[in-house]
Amino acid sequence: MDCIRSSVACVVCVACLGVTAPALGQSQAPTPSKPESFAGLFKSTLTDFRRLPSQETLTWLTIGATVAATGQMKDWDVTNGFSSAPMGGMFSAGETLGGARAQMAGAFATYAIGRVTGHRQVVSVGSDLIRAQVLAQAMTAGIKLSARRHRPDGGEFSFPSGHSSVTFATATVVQRHFGWKAGIPAYALASYVAASRVQVKRHFLSDVAFGAVVGVVAGRTVTVGRGRARFAVSPTASPNQAGVSFVLLDTN
Repeated sequence: MDCIRSSVACVVCVACLGVTAPALGQSQAPTPSKPESFAGLFKSTLTDFRRLPSQETLTWLTIGATVAATGQMKDWDVTNGFSSAPMGGMFSAGETLGGARAQMAGAFATYAIGRVTGHRQVVSVGSDLIRAQVLAQAMTAGIKLSARRHRPDGGEFSFPSGHSSVTFATATVVQRHFGWKAGIPAYALASYVAASRVQVKRHFLSDVAFGAVVGVVAGRTVTVGRGRARFAVSPTASPNQAGVSFVLLDTN
């Protein structure tokens, strides 16, 4: 647990510096609808990294740290129970679907289709997907190198789950652009990928939980100004348990 706490503390400290982005539930003016060039995409990515230290990022990472720390106490129980259950290859597709290469390839394909067809919204979605992937993968790599936690199967760099971070980043972008009708199945797919990593003993429950939050942070950072969904967030506690409750205040 010490490695989780130290790595999360580092990221939270970064989020505390220069809190300039909107607080949770607020948004800036929407991004202009002009199709983004490849050079503009690069500049927007740099802006995303500058926007990352914010009150909203701090809130989400605090939530992730709370959930990960709570889940860590049950990591081995969940891993052993889930991996030993007869699944019949049910989660075998998770590794491929949630891989960083597949997610980035899908993002670039969406962007390219939008540019070729001249469809502004497709370009915008593709741009946000690419930027979310870059941000999620950079954050994940940094925390992995800091934590250096061993995987359930004995490998290294378990915390947090990269598969979880990139798929939840994609799901968040989809939800912010198209609302919860598209967001719910996108998050369901991301949850499937996260579950698959636990089932094959590549990650612990706490790894995928914090990875999911990293993905949400990345997706929300690149989509400032999009969507109207707001949440009231509050901690919950009971004997031997802790968690966070969300109440949807508005819909996209």
